Amino acid sequence: MATSSSVLAPRHARPLALVTGAGRGIGASIAVELAQRGFDLALVDIDDGGARETLAAVESHGVRARFYRHDLADSAAHRGLVEGIVSGCGPIACLINNAGVSAEQRGDLLELGEQSYDRVIDINMRGTFFFTQAVARHMAATTSDEARSIVTVSSVSAELASTERGEYCMSKAGLGMLTKLFALRLAPLSIAVFEVRPGIIRTPMTETVAARYDERIADGVVPMRRWGVPHDVASAVAALASGQMAFATGSVLNIDGALSVPRL
Repeated sequence: MATSSSVLAPRHARPLALVTGAGRGIGASIAVELAQRGFDLALVDIDDGGARETLAAVESHGVRARFYRHDLADSAAHRGLVEGIVSGCGPIACLINNAGVSAEQRGDLLELGEQSYDRVIDINMRGTFFFTQAVARHMAATTSDEARSIVTVSSVSAELASTERGEYCMSKAGLGMLTKLFALRLAPLSIAVFEVRPGIIRTPMTETVAARYDERIADGVVPMRRWGVPHDVASAVAALASGQMAFATGSVLNIDGALSVPRL
């Protein structure tokens, strides 16, 4: 990723964080947590309904915020969106890659169809890669004395295999490599890159399988024996976005109650 020149970013009272998938669940919680910690927000989501509620919650903390409707799978529109955000809100100090989808339905790996596979990969991995690239190009072309970071919210499914939703696991595993690649590319620019892997988190995405997870948690699959909640993830993301752990770039943080710790 080459850049021909750098421009000095104008100073703003607060750093700007861009959060994808900000309309509900983990993304909404991350946006509110960042607002509480003094970030202005650019909220991106494909659905403006939930995002409007997030926008109101963010603005209640006295920070600037704008909502941008965008389909992460539409990679051709990424550059224009980033340029619009920078023009309207200022330079981006932090990107939170949170948007993503699960498998349309769980089933036998031997019956996984191309349509479901392509949908999940196009949004979760391809879309996230090229959106990250668009933001990273902006960051690389802009110098700043603020801490800058990229935090990707993936899943413990990046490491723990589930044959009932192979396309989802593969997409999240790809985000692990995305983190390593961008960490190496952006390290000379002092832009820290992290991956956060949530475990079983109570969100709208997990509502349809809540009863099943209730049983598994009771049986000890999560050593802490409780569901995670969006704030568990949000507080970890905000800590990474703060710039206090910048020398740990390329690192992975599991937020899963020890779910992913190997056991005998």
